[in-house]
Amino acid sequence: MSAVVTILAGTMLVIGSLFALVASIGIVRLEDVYMRTHAASKAGTLGSGLMLIALAVYAADLAVATRALAGVIFFLLTAPISAHLLAKAAYEAGYRPCADTKEDAMAEVFPQKD
Repeated sequence: MSAVVTILAGTMLVIGSLFALVASIGIVRLEDVYMRTHAASKAGTLGSGLMLIALAVYAADLAVATRALAGVIFFLLTAPISAHLLAKAAYEAGYRPCADTKEDAMAEVFPQKD
């Protein structure tokens, strides 16, 4: 294994783990379910995707690299859809955005139950 491949894979692992750390901090620190879902889906997908790409670069086996890239594609296809559906279900259940949200675009579609 060449030193360039090792350094590249290590760099991608560190960057991916930093994105995963930012996602976990966002889940703990952000105010409402919508901000938390956004942090988890965006930063978590990027972090896990970078770590899987690092595995694909570092692996000497084509089968491992193919599975890692299939995992990246799976994350990119499923995370945005699941985040959208979770946010929509939370809104329909009655969870309204926090005061920091400037405009509630869904208020017309789902009127608030009093």
